[in-house]
Amino acid sequence: MDRLIIKGEADLRGSISIKGSKNSALPIMVSALLSFNTLRLKNLPKLDDINNMSKLLRSYGAIIKSRKDSLEINCEKIINKEAYYDIVRKMRASILILGPLLARFGEAKISLPGGCAIGTRPIDIHLEGLKKLGANFVVENGYVIGQVRESLVGNQITLPFPSVGATENIMMAATIAKGKTIIENAAMEPEISDLASCLNKMGARIKIEKNGIIKIIGVTKLTKANHKIMSDRIVAGTYVIAAVMLNKKFEVKEIESTHLKALTSSLKQMGANLKIRKNSIQILKSTNLNGIKIQTAPYPGFPTDLQAQIMALMSLAKGNSQIKENIFENRFMHVPELNRLGAKIKVKKDIAYIYGNRKLKGAQVMASDLRASVSLVLAALSAEGESVINRVYHLDRGYEKIENTLGKLGPSIKREKY
Repeated sequence: MDRLIIKGEADLRGSISIKGSKNSALPIMVSALLSFNTLRLKNLPKLDDINNMSKLLRSYGAIIKSRKDSLEINCEKIINKEAYYDIVRKMRASILILGPLLARFGEAKISLPGGCAIGTRPIDIHLEGLKKLGANFVVENGYVIGQVRESLVGNQITLPFPSVGATENIMMAATIAKGKTIIENAAMEPEISDLASCLNKMGARIKIEKNGIIKIIGVTKLTKANHKIMSDRIVAGTYVIAAVMLNKKFEVKEIESTHLKALTSSLKQMGANLKIRKNSIQILKSTNLNGIKIQTAPYPGFPTDLQAQIMALMSLAKGNSQIKENIFENRFMHVPELNRLGAKIKVKKDIAYIYGNRKLKGAQVMASDLRASVSLVLAALSAEGESVINRVYHLDRGYEKIENTLGKLGPSIKREKY
């Protein structure tokens, strides 16, 4: 197992270019299951989750070829319709294969994603939506088993919550279902638009409307296509927050800055000095940072995936801050570890109260999940002294080896086995 050794009061200089989005790449890779033709993807990030998705698709018989600047996926000859626990347990995004398999083959058997029960991270929204298209499910022995009598048929589906994963799963299934599907109260995250764009290049007929409605007219087959994955707005936001915390002049490039409007608005409200352009954000030195109140919400609201990172920043700001988590329960697992680094944060139900103006000090801490991991990295970079972050395999799921990316721009970040 790996850990990171981080020296605090770090320097940060220059700029960083943001690679492709993990949250966009995973469903787009899965969408190749819908087609008999090759899907060629560019701008894929080098992450554990991408490698695990490749393994999962290969276990189905997909032929995947790595080129210098792209990945080619061909799912013409699928030999398996069952996703085993050993692969699925490594990432929750594997549930996204359910819709494409049901649409193409009329059957699927998928192990429940590791540690996920029906109703907690709402897989039930996926299942209810796919039922509306004609699928039937049973859950037994830790597996979801789905069957379709003849073929999926389009329908009107209203989601009880704008779940990103459920929207993606239903949208992919409806792409080759018979007739028209309308998804109401759909997720409107940029990653949804990126998936729709890729599917449309493959020959799908998908239209996303601004009012949370997605309209899909089913097609009989998809063609070969090329697609470039959008930049990762969460990684971009993380590095913007890092520069604000370290109070360094820095630039985050090759992004779509409008995707980060909720974050940049919050940072400006705190007093951060930002120069925002269409494809970059320049962070300049700030004189004062003040506490604020925010709450997470579906896009275009404040992203739950940046909640842990801005919490670390709030610990340094003057005055107190407050975060209400509206997306996931149990999303404050980083709080005890930030407190070990000198933060003062208290949690009551779904609200975290952050007491500002803290002087962080290096400590041994343990990562509990992906975004929690990187919040500890940001806090450690800002702290006095040295910190050790254990169990960083969580971090590697969503951030390219941080010691080789951010670590080359001033901070001292070393990886070692333990």
